[in-house]
Amino acid sequence: MFIVVFVAVGIAILAAVYNYLRVKRCDAGTREMKEIAEEIQVGARAFLMHEFKIILIVAAIVAIVFAVVLDWYVAVAFILGATMSQTAGFVGMKMATIANVRVSNTARTTKSLGQTLKVAFQGGSVMGLSVGAFAIFGLGIVFLVFGTLMGQTNPESLTVVSNWLNIPFIPFTMTVLGYALGCSLIAMFNRVGGGIYTKAADMGADLVGKTEAHIPEDDPRNPATIADNVGDNVGDVAGLGSDLLESFVGAIVASIALACYTFFLSPDAISGKMITSMITYPIIFVAIGLISCVIGIMYLVFKKISDKPHKELNISTWLSAGLTVVATGVFTYFSFKDYTPEALEGANFMAGPLSPWIAAVLGIASGIAIGRIAEYYTSYDFEPTRKIARSSVEGAALTITDGLGVGMKSTLFPVAILAAATIVASQIAGIYGVTMAAMGMLSFVSATVSVDTYGPISDNAGGISEMAKLKPEVRKITDKLDSVGNTTAAIGKGFAIGSAAFAALSLLASYLHSQVSTVAEHTDLILNVLDPLTLAGILVGGSLPFFFSGMLIEAVSKAARNMVKEVRRQFAQFPGIITGEQKPDTKTCIEISSSGALKEMKAPAFIALLAPLIGGFLFGANFVGGLLIGTTLTAIMLALFTANSGGAWDNAKKFIESDNIEGHGKDSDAHAAAVVGDTVGDPLKDTVGPSLDILIKIMATVSVIGVSIFGHYNLFSLLF
Repeated sequence: MFIVVFVAVGIAILAAVYNYLRVKRCDAGTREMKEIAEEIQVGARAFLMHEFKIILIVAAIVAIVFAVVLDWYVAVAFILGATMSQTAGFVGMKMATIANVRVSNTARTTKSLGQTLKVAFQGGSVMGLSVGAFAIFGLGIVFLVFGTLMGQTNPESLTVVSNWLNIPFIPFTMTVLGYALGCSLIAMFNRVGGGIYTKAADMGADLVGKTEAHIPEDDPRNPATIADNVGDNVGDVAGLGSDLLESFVGAIVASIALACYTFFLSPDAISGKMITSMITYPIIFVAIGLISCVIGIMYLVFKKISDKPHKELNISTWLSAGLTVVATGVFTYFSFKDYTPEALEGANFMAGPLSPWIAAVLGIASGIAIGRIAEYYTSYDFEPTRKIARSSVEGAALTITDGLGVGMKSTLFPVAILAAATIVASQIAGIYGVTMAAMGMLSFVSATVSVDTYGPISDNAGGISEMAKLKPEVRKITDKLDSVGNTTAAIGKGFAIGSAAFAALSLLASYLHSQVSTVAEHTDLILNVLDPLTLAGILVGGSLPFFFSGMLIEAVSKAARNMVKEVRRQFAQFPGIITGEQKPDTKTCIEISSSGALKEMKAPAFIALLAPLIGGFLFGANFVGGLLIGTTLTAIMLALFTANSGGAWDNAKKFIESDNIEGHGKDSDAHAAAVVGDTVGDPLKDTVGPSLDILIKIMATVSVIGVSIFGHYNLFSLLF
């Protein structure tokens, strides 16, 4: 296991370093382009450092609590997870701020869409490879230090122990859950903080620059443009990377924790050798997936790329996915072929040795299907987005109305696919099969993140092109790449949301297993929804994502309002800005976005951490079980709705900007209406949607960790 894991990590890091150096060696362009890029780099770095100080304080407090209430190794694993997630996000952000100007200059000097795409993709691949490598590297350390050297993965050690506070838990499950929570905490702060930052700047720039001053997007006269470009890096790169790393780790950890609990509760049905295979299987599976992603990514790097970006990006993704499916199939067969039919049946492997692989492939197929549905509803190559664009001719009200309709309708088929996959996966390999579906969906995460990250890099390149006053043909190239990036981002969000649903269900099963395994008397592995406490939890949990989303939208609105006031003030007090005689004050706008994001990101993050604990200590384990059910149900629907409606509004605007509606191009009334729709969708697709899947997994992970405590000590059981 360790050979496969660390070799895969080493190969991925070498590929990331190669792509980093190749991009960095590209020419950064003119002096003005370099100055703009430097401002973006400084702004992004400053925000992440300020954010890191807040995260450091919160992480230190959580680690101390874990060390005191649970055990020291849980705290160490938590810190390791947070470190891996933060490192991946920082590396990806640094590469993006280096790549953006070089993408712009490549478009300027070569006039080639294909060559420009290659530079943008290489920049994005550093983030993608870092996500896979750092996530698996951290898990490899957890297995090596705590699993092997401390003996936590030995079958005889997979039993409940009690610490000095008499709190019962299985050591290795608590260790890996601590690692997952560390990743989740960073993802929540990076996604929420970065999302508030980028959308406040984006909305401020659009509402005043486009709709009031009637100047182009990313016009150098707009003081909010630099802040907008900084936001792309801290939100759509660092936030995205941390988000998908957290989803990736959550899926793997859910399968490991579930296997440990299942073995403890059914030691006669599963042998020690079988449980060792089930625990190590997920990490080797994803390590093979990482190697496959390196091949898929580097194939695109070395081949001659055409001027069809969507086709080329799909080649990389499909090659990575295909190699993952084939290689892991061979690995799975040799991992479980020597077990007897009775041993396989004891593990609920109803389709023989290939049962977990079939469930994982089912997850991959589900992810692709959900991604294609997201593409249908968000790409302007298809009717839903074109309909929104045509509605803009009739005004902003119909633009928003049709966008809401598209987003709501887009939830049915992805959820139906998730439901069907859950049923089939559980029939093939039990709840362990559902965790395999989540893991399979993200097994080629490095490829999907590479494709996702190329989008904001291209967006930044377009901004630099506009601010540096390059020829319109340059912006045309970057806009084409950015438009494809919007669609790939929607597909990536579909993968994250789908895997969150599978992982949440798996963690809910782990929650029930944990609750049963830590009580002395026998308890059925059932959560009775007719129990008043469970039903109350479902109701409260169902409302929580709406409250959480409302807080995020208000946070973006507050920061955007301050940005709008500042941009209006500068235009009013310094008329020379509009005429080009004076330079705008971009630093003040960056400070407004930074302070707004840092101030507003704390409350939503604390809700995710504290809601299950407060509910648990007040009303006990059944209430929290219901809380998880309600939160998962509504959060999945909201996440799909917000991601797809926001993506559709954005691409409807781009459809008009590309002169696809005769007589209604840029600066028309229809374009102004589309800008309003895009502005409404901005906080939905880039702040609310991506944060909801993190909310699900943080709450589930905290609940599994905390049930050992509040399952025994809660106010309701003391009073009644």
